[in-house]
Amino acid sequence: MLSRLSALRLRLRSGPVCFAASGSSCRSTVEHDRARQRFSVSPGTGAEAHECAVLSYRFTGEKEVDLISTFVPETFRGQGVAALLSQAAMDFLVEENLKARVSCWYIKKYIEEHPVQQVKDLVIP
Repeated sequence: MLSRLSALRLRLRSGPVCFAASGSSCRSTVEHDRARQRFSVSPGTGAEAHECAVLSYRFTGEKEVDLISTFVPETFRGQGVAALLSQAAMDFLVEENLKARVSCWYIKKYIEEHPVQQVKDLVIP
């Protein structure tokens, strides 16, 4: 059986990750924009389609990043979008074997609430 981290890694490699805002249908995906150094989710269609949840990072060294911030539009808060973005970022750290400083309070909280040793070893205190 695959670990949760391995399963997410496979999903990220094979394509975007699904996000269901309500119900079980896949309505959105996590996109990794390496050029803009961010992960994003655009939950929904229609009027909300322009709203985007974002986790931003920046490289601070050759193999070191700073996980700067997360932003989730108010209409999508409380639905696990920030957690989905955070997990995608953790997967990125593991896949690329990057060390990370964590400036964002939410990502710090996420790491504390989802202790995975492989990720914890990559976080710079």
